[in-house]
Amino acid sequence: MHPTLAALLKTAPVITDGGWGTEFQKLGLAPGECPDRWNLDHPDRVEKVARAYVDAGSRVILTNTFGANRVVLERQGFADQLAEINRAGAEISRAAAGDRAVVFASIGPTCKMISTGEIEEEDLRQIFAEQIAALVAGGAQGFVVETFAEVAEARCALAAAKATGLPCVVSMVFDSGRAKDRTMMGTTPEQAAKELDEAGADVIGANCGQGIEGYVPICERLRAATQRPIWIKANAGLPEVVEGRAIYRTTPEEFAKRAVALKTAGASWIGGCCGASPAFIEALAKVL
Repeated sequence: MHPTLAALLKTAPVITDGGWGTEFQKLGLAPGECPDRWNLDHPDRVEKVARAYVDAGSRVILTNTFGANRVVLERQGFADQLAEINRAGAEISRAAAGDRAVVFASIGPTCKMISTGEIEEEDLRQIFAEQIAALVAGGAQGFVVETFAEVAEARCALAAAKATGLPCVVSMVFDSGRAKDRTMMGTTPEQAAKELDEAGADVIGANCGQGIEGYVPICERLRAATQRPIWIKANAGLPEVVEGRAIYRTTPEEFAKRAVALKTAGASWIGGCCGASPAFIEALAKVL
């Protein structure tokens, strides 16, 4: 096991952070605006969110770089600023973390599918390697390949991350199927765990897509399918759209109470995703 992970896991479960996009919306992020560009335009606001998670008790925080790969940035007109956006994202989180938390850089999907022929694996590896190089330059201490629906794409990002020698979490999103226990591509937790384990993921997990109660059985299935540590970051329930805004009804106290079942199910890393604010992390830290 990588020394960074081993040190953190001496006191498990490790409390991670919560949602970033929903926090940015509270600070003025407009619909359709590129959140990753905030690393350059509003670094103070990005650091405010990162620092709030550290103050709440997060021992691992991410970076504001989920959509900062070349494919996504090209659609928004910022591909020429890729290196600056990613490097700044890592630097901002490192400044907020200080010596109180570890920074794992967020790497999201390109939204192009290998299985449909939209993109080739080698192209994806190069795309992710470009982003990862900038994150390393900014001081990233590890990576979270998160919210992926296609295991093949996640493996491309994992390969690029592993080449750095830094630890890498791979987290899939399970929000499809009758029981909401499959990825959009139909992959089960067992299938994902097996493939990602074989590919060398240091930590395997799930995030986004549904509330915390839905991830308890998924956590159990991941735990049964791999010996790797399990990472879970659930949403604060499913959102309701009220006057054009997404409203999450789960309270921090309810979320933290249900997180006890996640710990029992085998999660070694527990945090929140969309709608989970620093108050959720503070509640988690108190309960866990």
